[in-house]
Order: sequence, then C-alpha cells, then structure tokens
Amino acid sequence: MSSTDEPALKTPQQVLKDIFGYDSFRGVQADIIDHVIAGNDALVLMPTGGGKSLCYQIPALCRHGTAIVVSPLIALMKDQVDALTQLGIKAAYINSTLSPDLAREVEMRAIEGDIDLLYVAPERFATDRFLNLLDRISISLFAIDEAHCVSQWGHDFRPEYRKLDILPTRFAHVPRIALTATADAPTRKDIAENLHLSDARCFMTGFDRPNITYRIETKGNSKQRLLSFLNREHPDDAGIVYCLSRRKTEDVAQWLSDNGRPALPYHAGLSQETRQLHQDRFLREEGLIICATVAFGMGIDKPNVRFVAHLNLPKSMEAYYQETGRAGRDGLPANAWMNYDLSDIVSIRGMLASSDAPDAQKRIEQRKLDALIGLAETTKCRRQVILSYFGETDAKPCGNCDTCLEPVDTWDATDASRKALSAVYRTGQRFGPAHVIEVLMGRNTEKIRQNGHEQTSVYGLGKDIAQPQWRSVFRQLLAMGYLQVDEEGHGGVYLTEESRPVLRGEKVVEMRLDASERKRATTQRLRDFDTFFEDEDDRQMWEALRKLRRDLAQEQNVPPYVIFNDRTLSEMVKFKPRSLNEMAAINGVGAKKLDQYGLAFLDITDGRM
Repeated sequence: MSSTDEPALKTPQQVLKDIFGYDSFRGVQADIIDHVIAGNDALVLMPTGGGKSLCYQIPALCRHGTAIVVSPLIALMKDQVDALTQLGIKAAYINSTLSPDLAREVEMRAIEGDIDLLYVAPERFATDRFLNLLDRISISLFAIDEAHCVSQWGHDFRPEYRKLDILPTRFAHVPRIALTATADAPTRKDIAENLHLSDARCFMTGFDRPNITYRIETKGNSKQRLLSFLNREHPDDAGIVYCLSRRKTEDVAQWLSDNGRPALPYHAGLSQETRQLHQDRFLREEGLIICATVAFGMGIDKPNVRFVAHLNLPKSMEAYYQETGRAGRDGLPANAWMNYDLSDIVSIRGMLASSDAPDAQKRIEQRKLDALIGLAETTKCRRQVILSYFGETDAKPCGNCDTCLEPVDTWDATDASRKALSAVYRTGQRFGPAHVIEVLMGRNTEKIRQNGHEQTSVYGLGKDIAQPQWRSVFRQLLAMGYLQVDEEGHGGVYLTEESRPVLRGEKVVEMRLDASERKRATTQRLRDFDTFFEDEDDRQMWEALRKLRRDLAQEQNVPPYVIFNDRTLSEMVKFKPRSLNEMAAINGVGAKKLDQYGLAFLDITDGRM
C-alpha cells in the first residue's frame, strides 16, 4: 500500500479521549507527543506515574507502522500488552516466554502490519534474527524505556543497552524516544551520548511525586516497626518491602504472614516459575505484600501500591527514588517508609570499597550513596533534598514528609564526637563501630581484653551516653564524612582528614536527636485514603465496584487494574454516572472499555444492584 492509500490517522487528542479515556494531557505530554509524531528524537525524564508510556504509545497510534519498544523486563511486557489489548490496541511482545510457534506468529503479524506496538528486551533486539525482522516491517518509531540502563553511571546498568547505538545509522529516518524516571546530570549526559541523542530535544517534567509521603526511621526492632507501620496506616493495602538480601526477603515474608499480613518473597534465587507465580499473585490480588530484593525494582505497573518500605538503605538516591516511585502511581496518597541503621552504612560502604570496579566508578557510586545518606540524616524537608539532587533547587518545603510534619530536634554532639573519634584512633582504626562503642562504655568483653583496650585512655569514657545514642553518633559521623569504612570490607572504620578540626576542638558538630518514639502526625493521612467517601453508601458502592472489577479480571486472567484503576473507580463513586454518556466522561473510560464494561458498572453506580 502506498503512503497516499494509507488510512487517515486520528489526532493525539482523539486517541487520548477515544482510546485511553482521558480529556486532557498532563504537563508537557502534548509537546512530547507532537514532537515525536513529527519525526523528531526525544529524551524524556518524567517521574514514575507521570504518564511516560503515553508519550510513545500515542505517537505509535498516530504514525503509520509498528512501534518497537525496548523494555528491560520480560515480566512487565505481558502486563503492558494485556493493558493495551483491553483498550483495543494491537500490541504484542517477543521474548523467551513465547514458544517458537507463537514467536513466529507474532513476527508474521508484524510483517503484515497487524501490530501497533511490539515489545522486545534489549538482549533480543541486537540479535541478527530480530534485526532482519525489523528490515522487513514498517517501523513508526523506537521507544527505549528505562533508558538509564544504558549508563554506566546509572544504578541499573545493562550492557546490552549499548547495542542500541546502531539505531541512528541502520534506521536513520525512524524517530527515537528514550524515557527514564531516574537520572542525575551525569547519567543524562551518558544516555544522550551512548544513544546518539545529543541533538535530541530533552524534556524534563520535574521529579516531584507530591502524593508520596517520605518517612525515614532508624532501626530498633525493624520487623516490629514495619508491622506497626503497616497495621497502623495500611491495614488492607498492597505494597512492596525491599530487603538487602535474599534470605531476609524470605524471613520477613514468613514473619509478616505469621502475623496476619499475607506476604510473598521475590528474589533472583527463586525459580522462574516461583517468581512468576508470586508476581502474578501480587498483580492480581488485593492487599498482598511482596518482600523483594531490587530484582523487583522496576517493571511493576500496579497503580494502587499504597506503600513501599525499605528495611535497608539502598545503594543510591536513584535506586531509592525509583523503588519508592512504585507507590501511588495512580496519584492517590501513598507512603515511602524506610528503616535503616549504622550497619547499613558500614556494610554498603564496605562493599563499594572492596569491589573490583574501576576507581572512577567507585567514586561515582560513593557519591550516590553519600547523597542518599544525606537524605536519611537531613533535618530539612526530605522532598527538597531529593529534588535538589535531581537538579530542582528551588523547591519549597513540602509539608508532606516526616521532617516537615514532625520537625527534627538537634543537639550539640561536639564532645561526644570527639570522644568517638578519639576512641577510633586509640583502638587502632581497624575495628567496627560496635566494638569501639563497647570500649567507650567500659564493657568487659573478651575482644576488649584480647586487644588490651581496657588499658586505653578512652575506656569507659562514654558511660554517660546510652548505646543506642552512641550508634546514632557513629552513624552520623560516617554520614558526615568524619569516619570512613576500611577498603578491605571488614567493617572497620578510620579517621578522615575532615575529622581533624573536630578532634582539635575547632569545629562544632550538631546532630539529629533520634527519638525512640515520635508522635505520628501522619497516621490518619494515609489510613483515610478513601476520604472521597461522603457516607456509608459511597463506601458500599466502592466495595461493589472493586468486587465487579476483581470478578471481571479473574474471568480474563488479567490484573484488576487493567480493567479500571482505583482513580477511575473513585471518580465513579464521586460522580455516580447514570448513563453511558456520563460513564464515558469518567477519566480512564475509553470507547472500548465503555462498550465492554460500561453497562456492568452502571448497574452499580446507577443503583440498579
């Protein structure tokens, strides 16, 4: 078919309303879409939940041919394709989960022009077979999702992404759009260079997620604190708990289940079948908790994740921001809660110091970790610190993080800091904080006696300070850069050059005062997520809509949010449509879904059931 014979395509606004069911674009979405439809390249930085997918999905439907979407997670592709199929869009994927016969069927559909969007992993993209397939089909655009994976300075470097540099030469006239939610300035520069997008227009829409409440605590009994947090603020909600080790994910999942909160582990050590089963259950069931390593990081489209919890410090600000970004993708209130300790700083810094990475890479990783520690220890608005890291330096205090809602007390820790630094020096600068604290407190341990530390001038010098507060002092000395972890990876700490003014009494040290129990100013904020309920009838309607959504999803073997997300259901409760025309005005109800589900949901909103 010649280009003059091809059918006319809809405008972006028509596609947005008729297919996706939304009345208006958000932010710069319209500018990005128009730019790509016109055949131009783009680099898009937009927060998780900000609507990145529409920036390539709508151009794919407004240009002739098939859009090729490079996505790093096989597990996500099916969910994305299921969601697009529900909208009446011709979408497919090719990955290792397909049998050879099914893969060939998808290939033939692509050659015949019967696919609007085709998803593929970067590993498969660079194979000769797939490149030869691309030579036989009409391509509308290339979308490179999670583009930070191309950068060695990023937090999820995937060397396979570097092979995408063939695009501008082999497919010179096909527009490319690279998208990511997490990239600081060096990472953005690396993405542009490695994907040959230096001349592409860069769209940065801001990194703020105002619906997320950030809260960071220091450990006591971390599991018990987690359970209290969940039962207090998320008694029935689905969420993700991140742990540093595979063993811990299983331990925490079992412990939560034993305490009445259904939870499943997810990590790379589980079989592919088990991981898939657990992920499918998480996507399809209400109120299920996943305890995961970073293997469960990106690639979760479930919009009603109401909380993300960390039981250990992540390795970088980007990792933290991306993982917390899994919460509240629907724009409704969500929580990002973290519990961490001195041991997290020691272990991660030890791992970085002892790694085989080049020195330049180590310095980058150390800088990223330092930024995250700075966030954890700040007395300022946490959102200001996060946004400043990503280049937004003019943000005002948000009023929606723990340091805004519960202002942090500080204390003059100069004397305690001098004692701690002296103790590190007097004990040889090769022991971990736990041992040095025991020396300061005058404990009678075998390790102290073996090393003769009971004979030092610092022995018992810190009896006036309790052990938890000493741990806080050492944690903050590490965060401030006065102490460093040894490069052998054994957890020992030593003095840095920056500690000299403190030891000489030339510098005042002010520290956060860790309260054992702080009042919970935000307790009711998220527990009353359903504040749009005006009365008990609204609540009953909400539950009836959720049940109908769940039943329809089970019939089709798709996640409930693929039918309608929580925000769409909440609008149905608020506006109570009584006709198909009124139902069509609800955000998220496109033509295909109106035809498929409209009458069933009207039976509830119109009071027929």
